[in-house]
Amino acid sequence: MRFGISTFVNDDSIDTVSLARAIEERGFESLVIAEHTHIPASRESPYPLGGELPSTYYRTLDPFVTLAAAAAVTSKIELFTGIALLIQRDPIITAKEAASIDLISGGRFVFGVGAGWNLEEMRDHGTDPKTRGALLDERIEAIKALWTDEPAEYHGKYVDFPPAYSRPKPVRKPHPPIFIGGNSDATVKRVIRHGAGWISNPIPVEQLTKRVGQLRAGAGHDVPLAMFGTPDDHDYWRAAEELGFDQVALLLPTRPRDESLRVLDQHVASVNRYRSG
Repeated sequence: MRFGISTFVNDDSIDTVSLARAIEERGFESLVIAEHTHIPASRESPYPLGGELPSTYYRTLDPFVTLAAAAAVTSKIELFTGIALLIQRDPIITAKEAASIDLISGGRFVFGVGAGWNLEEMRDHGTDPKTRGALLDERIEAIKALWTDEPAEYHGKYVDFPPAYSRPKPVRKPHPPIFIGGNSDATVKRVIRHGAGWISNPIPVEQLTKRVGQLRAGAGHDVPLAMFGTPDDHDYWRAAEELGFDQVALLLPTRPRDESLRVLDQHVASVNRYRSG
């Protein structure tokens, strides 16, 4: 099982260049970046993990800009959106941004996407929460067409454009890996429908086991599995590895540079103990 780092990069945290270099120098294999475009002041949607919404959500940098900066100063780590809120994004622009990062990085981009939970945030983007699942499906399909076809076109209920040329094309063929986030029966069906992987937050092992079983039964084969925000817990890592997770991204709290580097060193030591034990 491979280990990466997931975090919220804020305007007062460790800078992206220092972070990306530190992750690669320490032997981690991915950088996973979260997304929230904004947090509405009138938000009523409950935070899925319970309690008050952490202030890091209010200040996070754009994930594509962040990963592009990381691509320029690294050569090995995968650059992973975890997760991009695709229902709040124009698919034509997003396809170009993602393919550009893949080109700049030499084929290291991984496209983690989802519908999100903040109903007020998605409404501000003109998205009806009731139809966000269907919208997500169409935008995934449209982006895959823009990545692979020349010219590309897509005709759906929510996404519709005539034949068009879109460059650059991604380095990885036929396109960068796609991972879909969520913890629901609908997510399981969506992962299978798109031939994608599943990216999970660190839900209880019982729920992980249930979802992985559903995915394998529905797909008829193993599905790529990844996780973001993973805690430093060897028992939890072992359970994830036994379930077939290929990669987990350990949570790096959003902190200033020196504190972030100390936590990264602590994660390195913990990973080494796990692998040697």
